[in-house]
Amino acid sequence: MSTPIIFDTDPGVDDAQAIAIALRHPDIELLGMTTTFGNVDIETATHNALLLGEIAGQPVPVAQGSACPMVKPRHPAPKHIHGDNGLGNITLPEVKGQADARSAAQFIVDTVRQRPGEVSLVAVGPLGNLAAALQLDPEITSLVKQVVIMGGSIREGGNVTPVAEANIFNDAHAAQRVLTADWPLTLVGLDVTHRCILTPDHMARIEAGQGELGKILAGSYDFYRAFYREALGIDGCCPHDSVALAWLLRPDLFETTRGHLGVVTEGPAEGQTILAPEGRGFIADRWSQTPVVDVCMKVDGKAVSDWIADTLA
Repeated sequence: MSTPIIFDTDPGVDDAQAIAIALRHPDIELLGMTTTFGNVDIETATHNALLLGEIAGQPVPVAQGSACPMVKPRHPAPKHIHGDNGLGNITLPEVKGQADARSAAQFIVDTVRQRPGEVSLVAVGPLGNLAAALQLDPEITSLVKQVVIMGGSIREGGNVTPVAEANIFNDAHAAQRVLTADWPLTLVGLDVTHRCILTPDHMARIEAGQGELGKILAGSYDFYRAFYREALGIDGCCPHDSVALAWLLRPDLFETTRGHLGVVTEGPAEGQTILAPEGRGFIADRWSQTPVVDVCMKVDGKAVSDWIADTLA
């Protein structure tokens, strides 16, 4: 049976790769995409989500969401990583469709309520849309099947500050709300995504197997690859958002630990994710008062990267 998902995204080169998987994999039923600021501004995110579905010949509903953080001013989009248009500055065709009239939060609530107990929320950008959905309808915590978050870092350190991962840092208050809500949640963070590398050989296979969409994925990959060569000294890229979908369908490739999450919302450690392992005592109990969730800590990085290429080739 296929897994129905809502994909919450800020496309984004690695988002585009993950969207291609969500559109292609026979075990995923993509119910729709919700967009957020992050890698790009909200209008570009919505444009790219619509465009990728159209190019793949599988347009799905796209609902526009958060344009800025819940509390603090928005940081500029990382154009040096994803390009001005989010897809490596390659030339893109015009979009034909339009976004759903509903907000992202309303789309999430409506879809979850239509199929209680079935829908997985997979969020790979800042978490304002999920936080807004919780505010709109707190009961969805008992109606979703699961929540998979690409974000955070427990032992790996950060990628936008010494301790913070980008998605969590970009809206730390929303992340604190989402990661501590009482719903079944798995965090897929830098501890595992930095172990996965999509190589040029992988991308050559993907380009050959994806037709017109393959050209978009390969062209944007070249821009992203240049960033990773300079930033991490690798020849390829970390396919962060696709790793969240790998967890959804191939959890056997991961090792997880259970514990209580929290997010620092102020000060020099803003955006840091903190994990208090289940059952471990500390000097006070304040770190262990949130629900117990699963956090990915180890992964077979080569197997996940090969799975991404195999799916898209």
